[in-house]
Amino acid sequence: MNSRWMQSGTFAALLTFLLVGSLQAELTMPALFTDHMVLQRDMPIFIWGSSDKGAEVNVTLGDQKVTVTANDNGKWKAELKPLPAGGPHQVVVRSGDAEKVITDVLVGEVWVCSGQSNMQWDVNASNDADLERLTANFPKIRLISVPQVGTQEAQESFNGKWELCTPDTVGSFSGVGYFFGRQIYQTLDVPVGLIDNAWGGSSAEAWVERDVLKNSGKFNELMARWEQTEATYNHEQAVAQYKENLKAWEEKAKQAKADGKPEPGGKPSPPRNPLTNQHRPANLYQGVLNPIIGYGIRGVIWYQGESNAGRAYQYRDLFPLMIQNWRDRWGQGDFPFYWVQLADFLQERSEPGDSAWAELREAQTMTLDRLPNTGQAVIIDLGEAEDIHPRNKQDVAKRLARLALANEYGYKIVSQSPRYKSMSVEGNAIVIEMDTYGSQLDSFDTRALQGFTIAGADKKFVNAKAELIGSNKVRVSSPEVKEPVAVRYAWGDNPVANLQNAQALPATPFRTDDWDGTTKNNK
Repeated sequence: MNSRWMQSGTFAALLTFLLVGSLQAELTMPALFTDHMVLQRDMPIFIWGSSDKGAEVNVTLGDQKVTVTANDNGKWKAELKPLPAGGPHQVVVRSGDAEKVITDVLVGEVWVCSGQSNMQWDVNASNDADLERLTANFPKIRLISVPQVGTQEAQESFNGKWELCTPDTVGSFSGVGYFFGRQIYQTLDVPVGLIDNAWGGSSAEAWVERDVLKNSGKFNELMARWEQTEATYNHEQAVAQYKENLKAWEEKAKQAKADGKPEPGGKPSPPRNPLTNQHRPANLYQGVLNPIIGYGIRGVIWYQGESNAGRAYQYRDLFPLMIQNWRDRWGQGDFPFYWVQLADFLQERSEPGDSAWAELREAQTMTLDRLPNTGQAVIIDLGEAEDIHPRNKQDVAKRLARLALANEYGYKIVSQSPRYKSMSVEGNAIVIEMDTYGSQLDSFDTRALQGFTIAGADKKFVNAKAELIGSNKVRVSSPEVKEPVAVRYAWGDNPVANLQNAQALPATPFRTDDWDGTTKNNK
């Protein structure tokens, strides 16, 4: 190298640039902490990220300033005092020479919107999407979505950012999530932040930490099957085989075209990698939930269960385990967790029979008694026989919002569907008593009650006559059953049932018996 060049100002400037660059402090923060974010009001505020090992990090929010030190892995977490609803605020984070400024920060109510496709189902695909977009001018409602990443490796951030709710942004956001958030905003008149991390088709076990599933001892068969898949599946081989099969099919198709024959069937489809999908245990816990755990929230709304219907008895333990796992890791106590019970789906049946979907609804209802601060929105009247994704997401969201407004925000409104309480045999009839939670029983469409079946000791259910008795009881009978022992209501995939309360909230499907169901042995 030319010595005169080395002694020149050019070399000195370059050396200075390299030295300064190497000393520049690192400062990164998850996507949750971006402009327009909403922080949960009236709770400690946690902000975190990464910097250099041992670096001092200063976090300023309004007149609060907190200084923390990055640990040996460069991780840091700052806790700030609770704030009331309001804003906009500015968050400034500094570490050495690095600085991040987050603007237009509001403080209000934050809800997580999670589950499978019926929660993922967006505004664009919901009823009256054009009208909904036209009126979606709510700059104090903020939206953020977590991309779908299925992995066993804990993700710390994601590719996303907070956006204001506008006609241009709302269309691709969760329909149930948006309609729920809009009701909360319009009722409380405070900012609302909505975090959507739903993944269509996802199984509940994918939302639970792997060790939690294994240590419970109740899912050994499920975990063994997945361990076998993990040990034997080779995606590269599967792709190679697919390409080989596709090439063979294309040759047949080419020959068929030359011969003037129709294209052959059985065109191969590309393989889906089970190791990165939305069913593998813990994949979604690590991929789409972990990046938001610890962010201050009011609670969770959840719509899932279709993918677990074939294992409904297992769901009795799996669903409450999942909720408890989330609560334990969030470190925010028993935050509210409200879910949507499965809608009516598939063909109506004129005669009583077994139903995996009915058993899954039962498992969901059982969770109300397993965990505190939970709630269930019953939508047995809102489904569509031939579409697993009913488009009326507005009424689904309203029923979830009733739960939140009554339980979390103190509004004196009826929020719960009528639910089975007890039964008594009176001659050749059974009288059902229902909890009506401040309302009274009613029927929809016709005065005659529909959806009840009755059985004797032989366990053979038949369609029954049912009539209202007072405000909270139903008498059920059938001339075919002289000595009844059990009653079921709305027990089927797509039952014709019309019991509700005065607020038109449908009665919760139920059965009085505990006879073995069709999914009991499905692990």
